[in-house]
This record gives sequence, C-alpha cells and structure tokens, in this order.
Amino acid sequence: MGTLVNYATDKGVALLTLSDPPVNAYTYEMFKELDANILEARFDDDVHVIILTGHGDKYFCAGANINMLKEADETFKYYFCLHANETLLRLENTPKLTVAAINGHCVGGGLEVALACDLRIARGGAYQVGLPEVTLGVLPGTGGTQRLTRLVGKARAIELIIEGQSLPVEQAYEAGLVHKVWPEESHDAFLRRVIDYAHASAGQVPRRATAASAATRCPRTARRSPRSSPPEARRGRRAMSACRRSRSAPSATSRRSAC
Repeated sequence: MGTLVNYATDKGVALLTLSDPPVNAYTYEMFKELDANILEARFDDDVHVIILTGHGDKYFCAGANINMLKEADETFKYYFCLHANETLLRLENTPKLTVAAINGHCVGGGLEVALACDLRIARGGAYQVGLPEVTLGVLPGTGGTQRLTRLVGKARAIELIIEGQSLPVEQAYEAGLVHKVWPEESHDAFLRRVIDYAHASAGQVPRRATAASAATRCPRTARRSPRSSPPEARRGRRAMSACRRSRSAPSATSRRSAC
C-alpha cells in the first residue's frame, strides 16, 4: 500500500512493517501509511491479528525522524505530534489482537508505538528498549507516559522516564515492558515464529483473539463503541460491563495526568 509501511496478509494475520532503514524512524508520511494500513486490517474480515514490526534486524523503530523535526516549524510539529497520537490511539483501540514483533532496538517513539499494541514480543539479542527522551531535554510525547504507567505502575514509570533508561531486552522482560523474549538466529526466523504464534492464537477459533482483545479494552472502548458494534466486540460485552461495575472512581493523580 505504500513505500514506508509494507502491508501483507498470511492466513488471518496482517503484517505491517515499518520500512525506512537504517533505524525505521517515523515521519508524517510513514504515519499516514501506518494509519491507512491499520484501517485496511480493521475492515478485512479475514484478518484477526495484526503484527507490527520493523525492517531489518537492528531496529524496530528509533522514534521520530530527528532530521525532519529539525527542519519543521512549530505549527508542523504540533500537527505532526497530534496525528501521531491519533494514529496510535487508532492502533490501540482496534478491536483485533495487535502484536509488536520487536526485531531490534525499540527506543523513544518506537517504544511508544509498541506500547500501543496489545502484546510485545522481542527478539533476543543485544537490543535496547526504553524511553530516553529526557536525555534530549524532552518528555515522551506520543502516549508513552500514560501507557507505561498503566503497564508497570506510576513509580516504576517515573523512574524509567526521568532516568532515560534503555534496558537490554532481558531486563525489559523482567520489568514488564515486553511479554516474551525469543532468541532466534535471524530476523526471518523470529518473524516466522511470531506469525506462527498469531496463527495459534486466532487460527483454530478465528474470533477468539479478537474477542479477547475487545473485551480487555474496558472501560474506554466500551464507552465509545457504537450500538452496532462488531460481533467480536459484542462477545466481550459481558466482560466490559463487569469491568465498568468494578471500576473505582478515578484518582486525583489520574485526573492530573496529561499526554
């Protein structure tokens, strides 16, 4: 569908590959293609799992393209950041299982992209995972502050962000940033294993992974879902309703949070 994000399907799995070597840094053009590919996978009834990965065997994604930002004015930066957030919200709210296949370094905005996926599987190796933006004098600006907090807790998230820590993949696994670490000899072997995992999750019962993903999006998706929700979302309605009933009132901390 484009030159910066490759799109392919494989027996119920959509594979989206960020492709701008050497570090797969994203630009406005890349995110436009990513946004379009997410929609393409959403509307494909034969797709039940979306895998997002990076081109090559060194980088999943290194975040925003610094050279692009250096040349941009403040107005462009504002709308670029706004669109990047909207794109990751679309990815996060997609009622199909999404998996980040982290094939290399996953830092800065790259980790923020991965955090918008339901699951994160990293290839074993000398790769780094983290949010080092503070070393450049800025904070994560594409939802990382919020998603990381929900993932590892407030105190640990603050520690990782203010120290600008980038963790080896094994430590990232121990910290809860990634769900699995699979040591494979090559990028192709790693990606094949992730695709096989996706097939196992959705192949035997095609809607299972989608229904589970939709159900766990409570309460945000439940509030926003239209009355004519897709079948997989309706299958998760009971879980969503139970989640809403058990949800406690938002804390003062959450009300002060800002992306």
